[in-house]
Amino acid sequence: MKKIRCAIYTRKSSEDGLEQEFNSLDAQYEACAAYIASQKVEGWVLLPDRYDDGGLSGGSMERPGLQRLLADIDRGTVDQILVYKIDRLTRSLADFAKMVERLDAAGTSFVSVTQSFNTATSMGRLTLNMLLSFAQFEREVTAERIRDKIAASKRKGLWMGATVPLGYAADGRSLKIAEPDAEVIRRIYDLYLKHRNTRVVKEAVDAFGLKTPVRTLISGRVKGGAQFSYGHIHYILTNPVYAGRIRHHAKVYPGQHPPLIDPQVWDSIQEQLRSDAAKDRTFTRRNRKGARASASPLAGKIFDQTGDILTPSHSKTAKGRKLRYYVSHRLVRGTAPRDPSGWRLPAPELEDKVADLIRRHLNQPEVRAGILVDAAADETATIGTRLSRLAVGDAAANKDMRRLCLNLIERIDIMPGEICVALSGEHLAFVIDVDHARIDEDVLTFRSPFQQRKRGVETRLIIGDAPAEIDATLLCNVARAHRYFDLVRSGKTFAEISETEGVSKRRVQQLIELAFLAPDIIRAIREGRQPVGMTSDWLKRHAFPPIWTEQRDAFATL
Repeated sequence: MKKIRCAIYTRKSSEDGLEQEFNSLDAQYEACAAYIASQKVEGWVLLPDRYDDGGLSGGSMERPGLQRLLADIDRGTVDQILVYKIDRLTRSLADFAKMVERLDAAGTSFVSVTQSFNTATSMGRLTLNMLLSFAQFEREVTAERIRDKIAASKRKGLWMGATVPLGYAADGRSLKIAEPDAEVIRRIYDLYLKHRNTRVVKEAVDAFGLKTPVRTLISGRVKGGAQFSYGHIHYILTNPVYAGRIRHHAKVYPGQHPPLIDPQVWDSIQEQLRSDAAKDRTFTRRNRKGARASASPLAGKIFDQTGDILTPSHSKTAKGRKLRYYVSHRLVRGTAPRDPSGWRLPAPELEDKVADLIRRHLNQPEVRAGILVDAAADETATIGTRLSRLAVGDAAANKDMRRLCLNLIERIDIMPGEICVALSGEHLAFVIDVDHARIDEDVLTFRSPFQQRKRGVETRLIIGDAPAEIDATLLCNVARAHRYFDLVRSGKTFAEISETEGVSKRRVQQLIELAFLAPDIIRAIREGRQPVGMTSDWLKRHAFPPIWTEQRDAFATL
């Protein structure tokens, strides 16, 4: 009788209880060993090596025990894998497809001792796919449950971890004041109340010799002991923790920890900071003759879909050229540097596009006729003449027209797929030389389609109806994903693919998910008809369902 060499694989997601003499891994191993013993008459033999992974998630294949098992399978020393449940092996459909192809190539199969099916039949493979779909669903639901628990705890004012703010120390699910660091925070706030200027506060903090706290990270690296940066000071001044509150994303709740700063004082500081941010900001770059560059005319007027203001920012190229942007304030502040809902828009292009949009709106015949609520025919013609200076050229070519249009703006709201512009009735009345009370409010606000498309490091803005444009980067990545998946099916590992393709293994793992897109979605990408928000970056940051009907529903909201 041919012997069937059996290996047992066990896994536990968390480390809780692993220190016990008999833990979950041991329980799984004993159940599998008993099953092998029951099949002794069939020639099943238990191999002496154990393949255990304690405290590791099933969402990735980067597990030492699993990698040792796969290596032994490739060497032909394992005929059968036994697991307590299939989700102990993997919770990822992509990893499962890769693993099945690898096992088939080695002539190895696996058994779940609590779930009866045969992987040699099509029905057995269908059952496996269904079980893994539910396992992945369970994993995602668990993650959602954890996020909901954190949100509920923060609503109660509990501290839920992360880096403890300077001036506090962790105290269970709350915080306690930690001296002398708390005195540093109080001094920074006192300096701002005195000077009302973060630049002066930064200079004073440096003069006092105040330094950031020294911290030893888990990796052993020592961090801190440097001067406070402008960003760090601004973060301290805007952190609601110091007012005895807890922030969760964009919402702030009363906390259970003692405040370092009086809440009323903290609120007044926020009003001052918002007032400063709303002022016109200028880039102080000067040419050799001392001429000052133009201001950022949309400063304090543009907001994103969360209500966060977009503030002027800039960067420098390798050749020293300054590039201007409008950036969601939460990204500049540094509290949510990877928030996918944040915006970073090229300032000159945005200003030109918005100015052109306003020019086109005001030069529509129906808008001109409806600007005044009680205009006679001859007065409408006069208004048309006064607005005619807005109809010359485009914003990029006519700087005066651009400046005039941007001065009319009261507020801009940008959201995925749409831009809403609200004009100032007072400013428009001044341009056409009429009484402000006669302006029809209905013509002051209008909406237009808005798209932000990325091509490598370049960002293009499209305002208004635009023809279909093929996203070559996304289309190329979909093609790469199918090539990577074909290589996986041929028995290649992610490491081998990354070495052959000259990319990182992480990149291969990210892109291969695109091979599971529905055919009609791929066809839309090929024709440039995909949703505006569906880009390579979005797909890398967001998990999408493997079921095609669910994909269509998920992508329809982008």
